[in-house]
Amino acid sequence: QVQLVESGGGLVQAGGSLRLSCAASGRTFSSQAMGWFRQAPGKEREFVARIWWNGGPTNYAEYADSVKGRFTISRDTAKNSVYLQMYSLKPEDTAVYYCAGGGTGRMIFDYEYWGQGTQVTVSS
Repeated sequence: QVQLVESGGGLVQAGGSLRLSCAASGRTFSSQAMGWFRQAPGKEREFVARIWWNGGPTNYAEYADSVKGRFTISRDTAKNSVYLQMYSLKPEDTAVYYCAGGGTGRMIFDYEYWGQGTQVTVSS
């Protein structure tokens, strides 16, 4: 059974930082993208970032424009985990953040596996 378990969410003041973690079990995602999405109250789930590896020495990353320069996605293949380091957080970053695995792009339907989500609340 494949599981993705997020952790690291919480309450932070605007301008602060948080680091989200996602631990995968049941399979590895070394050959597929893993990503982070978020869903704010009353809004649709949206893409935040993804990371993938094409067999070479480099991981590739892509970010939503709204988080570019503030968020960094990374992965530890040995731990089968992916991380989202968030800096300069804004109240509009408040959302439930979801880890996704087994994907190829930046659309929700690209991903086969999802975590249960972790709440991030940024106070002004």
